[in-house]
Amino acid sequence: MAGGHEAGVTVIENTWIPMSDGCRLAAKLWLPEGAEQAPVPAILEYIPYRKRDFRASRDSQVHGYFARHGYAGVRVDLRGSGDSDGVLHDEYLPQELGDGVEVIRWIAAQPWCSGEVGMMGISWGGFNGLQIAALQPPELKAVISVCSSDDRYTDDVHYMGGCLLTDNLSWASVMFSYNACPPDPTIVGERWRELWFQRLEGSGLWLKTWLAHQRRDAFWRHASVCEDFSAIRCPVFAVSGWADGYCNTVFRLLQHLAVPRKGLVGPWGHKYPHLGGPGPSIDFLGECLRWWDRWLKGVDNGVDREPLLRAWMQDSVSPISDDRPGRWVAETRWPSGRLHTLAYGLSAAGLVDEGVARPDAAPLSIRSPLSVGLFAGKWCSYSESTDLPTDQRLEDGGSLCFDTAPLTQAVEILGQPVVELELSADRPQAMVAVRLSDIGPDGTVTLVTYGLLNLSHRQGHDRPEPLPPGETCRVRVRLNHVAQAFPVGNRIRVAVSSSYWPLAWPSPLPATLTLHPRGCRLLLPSRPARAQDAALPDLGTPRMAPGPATTLLVPAHREWTVLFNLATNEAVLRVIDNDGCWRLDDLGLTLGYDVTERYAYANDDYATVSGEVVNSRHFERGDWRVDTTTRTLLTTTPTHFHLNATLDAYEGGERVFSRTWNESIPRDTI
Repeated sequence: MAGGHEAGVTVIENTWIPMSDGCRLAAKLWLPEGAEQAPVPAILEYIPYRKRDFRASRDSQVHGYFARHGYAGVRVDLRGSGDSDGVLHDEYLPQELGDGVEVIRWIAAQPWCSGEVGMMGISWGGFNGLQIAALQPPELKAVISVCSSDDRYTDDVHYMGGCLLTDNLSWASVMFSYNACPPDPTIVGERWRELWFQRLEGSGLWLKTWLAHQRRDAFWRHASVCEDFSAIRCPVFAVSGWADGYCNTVFRLLQHLAVPRKGLVGPWGHKYPHLGGPGPSIDFLGECLRWWDRWLKGVDNGVDREPLLRAWMQDSVSPISDDRPGRWVAETRWPSGRLHTLAYGLSAAGLVDEGVARPDAAPLSIRSPLSVGLFAGKWCSYSESTDLPTDQRLEDGGSLCFDTAPLTQAVEILGQPVVELELSADRPQAMVAVRLSDIGPDGTVTLVTYGLLNLSHRQGHDRPEPLPPGETCRVRVRLNHVAQAFPVGNRIRVAVSSSYWPLAWPSPLPATLTLHPRGCRLLLPSRPARAQDAALPDLGTPRMAPGPATTLLVPAHREWTVLFNLATNEAVLRVIDNDGCWRLDDLGLTLGYDVTERYAYANDDYATVSGEVVNSRHFERGDWRVDTTTRTLLTTTPTHFHLNATLDAYEGGERVFSRTWNESIPRDTI
């Protein structure tokens, strides 16, 4: 299906890629004019987010830009998503990865392709780019992986430090909603309703599956490329941001891959760096072109001789600021031999330089209220001002806090801070949350980074073991990687709490943690200033191709509200993330997407904790109209997760499909 021309680019709105089992995958192409006479390399993005509608604008900006610069842009809907055949049953299944290998082979064989293929994507597309690279299709020559993970258990939306993330619930609800969407009748024809009902009936409730795997078992090891880094044999450009949930991956890939590689970490959240905030957006697509030119066209442009890592060193900033001032720094290898460990002991007197006598080594105990975490922001921020953490004084009252004296020398860190704790708990299952913060001269407290640990997982996420109550143990809590400058006069704070709701699901019952300060310390990866950083080339300002013409019908609306009802002792975090309603003018297609999340508890009672997510999507063209609504509610007892979900689908205002799930999943040391 032809789509037209734009500035020297031929757009093919849809073409079918046949799979060996007869399934067809839907693809949109952006081809430089003349590519069939002079074939070009191709850039593949392979994701379930619907090329026809919800990602149409972003796809055109990215792939249209590549096509204007001599590359074929290829956007493919996964099997069971968008306009492709089939049903999507879960993330990163062997079917998806095998299809991806076939897609790459098909692209390389097209008359407009030179035979050289690169893969690029953010989040899901960043994951499967690495995963398919590990399968070593010979046509795949390079990868750009943005906001992705090498370890599906430790560094994805599901679990962190063995603690269940509530992003597991919200993300499962997003995919629950996507999987309920129909293909476009103008692409698939009269089969659209048949394909739609196959998805409604067959995609299933992914959250149930994810909750059934609470330890790092074979389910999570599958498609975790950290299981064998050596399987990846093509160059990799890894990208993330400090506000993103996936920054740790960049550093592990730089350390363990044995191929040409490059890392870029800015202040951004979970977005492409030419679209993201907070902090400065850059000419990211220009950086991508340099990567593609080197590895797909053989241009000796020096990309492989540049520093291995480039990172944004964040300055001290107000916790309510949307800005992230700082500067770019670079390292030629990772781990860097230039870093040294700055160690502080934890005591009742605060954070003290290691080696200094501690005035008070008496045990310190904390049983945090469930309110600690209400102002933590989102595990994986999308760079909205609503989902970033705010002043940590709102959290610190329910935590044990350890502060340095006002700094007499500036401290800069780059890497992964670690907090070693000697502790005991009064229950066999407990969690610990550790936050590292910057205290300004006015007393405001800005979150720098944090880490979580399910203490039952202290020996490993694949072999949980309950804590003997009262027995002292030593644990290491690894915080997320970060680059941060602490100026003279500021103070550094470590805060320790026994809960972090609703960022992470609480333990089965409230627990008291007792710290033994003589065995507790903070280890910071201190980085000395490097004069060469001032000469790093500027990364420019964002460039991209224009997107399709759109008309905004209902503006987006976002809220992040914490409500305390003093009459009922109920606390609620309410999140509204409505994209509004808009029309893709050339297609005459109207779209809408609304999300409401609600996380609540009452009377500080763990039995009342609940999370609920409602997603609604709307499609309309002429007399064709489809609406879908999914609702997911998660509650717990000390022994089980209880999952209630509903899916309702409407055609022309009439409900044509409805299903309800009521599931109970035993808790496994979570």
